[in-house]
Amino acid sequence: MAEQTQLIWEVGTAYDLFTSLEVLHNPDRYGLRGSWAAGVRSRLPADQRDMLQSLIKSGHLWAIPWLAGLEGSKDSRTIIDRVAEIPAAQRLPVFAGCYLTGDIHDFLLSIKEQASWDDQDKETLKELYKEMYRKEGKKKKIVDEELEQTLTIWANTEEYGDGFLKVLETYYEVFFAEEERRIRPALEEMVETSKALAEEMPLEDLLNQLSQGLRFDYETTAEMKELLLVPSFWTTPLTLFATVGEGNERWIFMYGGRPASMSLVPGDVVPELLYHTLKALADPTRLRILKYLAEEPCTPAELARRLRLRPPTVIHHLDSLRLARLVYVTLSHQGRRYEARREAIDDACRLLGEFLGS
Repeated sequence: MAEQTQLIWEVGTAYDLFTSLEVLHNPDRYGLRGSWAAGVRSRLPADQRDMLQSLIKSGHLWAIPWLAGLEGSKDSRTIIDRVAEIPAAQRLPVFAGCYLTGDIHDFLLSIKEQASWDDQDKETLKELYKEMYRKEGKKKKIVDEELEQTLTIWANTEEYGDGFLKVLETYYEVFFAEEERRIRPALEEMVETSKALAEEMPLEDLLNQLSQGLRFDYETTAEMKELLLVPSFWTTPLTLFATVGEGNERWIFMYGGRPASMSLVPGDVVPELLYHTLKALADPTRLRILKYLAEEPCTPAELARRLRLRPPTVIHHLDSLRLARLVYVTLSHQGRRYEARREAIDDACRLLGEFLGS
């Protein structure tokens, strides 16, 4: 990590404007009640729900890199107005240009220009994704339906760009304007707390603390000169740590900004962290995993062999433990390694005592 990294603190509710749409369409991953998420989605007209679903599934609502590169206020209304300033046919390509590079980006731009696609185009895109995943060392299933949806979006960028803006406008009006007022004080308080921590500890320890359980491999951050630190209410405790723009000089660290005493669902009486912790500890397999991780760090594959379970099943349990902040996860080029986060048990007992006392 660079010795003189400049820290840039930012409160921007527009980050949660975009990420909340992701959470509402993947509630299980974030520990959100599916019925409540469906209720929020139902506030949108049916045609807008369908378009939003297509954009989410194909990954075309990933506006965070674009947002991080903007200057000025990042409240939701301001950013919706900034989206409106982009010509409809260019909106999605502008966002995609922040995270799609190389042959895939160039190929999709060619689909945009010809405004159509065929089976050969689908096969070409499939091969490009295979090559990308191979270089990244990922094993990911490529779904034909998602390829077709991506090609359809890029062949009709004006239609989808116009629809995307309408979705944002409606979503803000029927739900997020009120949600913005609820979460802003928590985000502002989190930034002040984080700044105080930054005065007391090295940057590496600060990021580990703010991530509530992640430990990073910092080899790729040697050239980092600027770090944008952004609390997010909706994605807590999950974390984004990635480059912004070209090169490795500017990074974004988006971390949990939701207090332990608050829940994602407005009006919930039981604190969300307490619920997730007790739910995670109530499962015998997860208790066995925690016992192993208290003895020594393990990879998912090592745990799968000990438990005689399939790796996807073990990863599902580890995701639940991570959501409850009960484990540390070390991320490196060699994969993920987990260990028990013992202080989280003490935190859970304290939360339970406070809840019963209140």
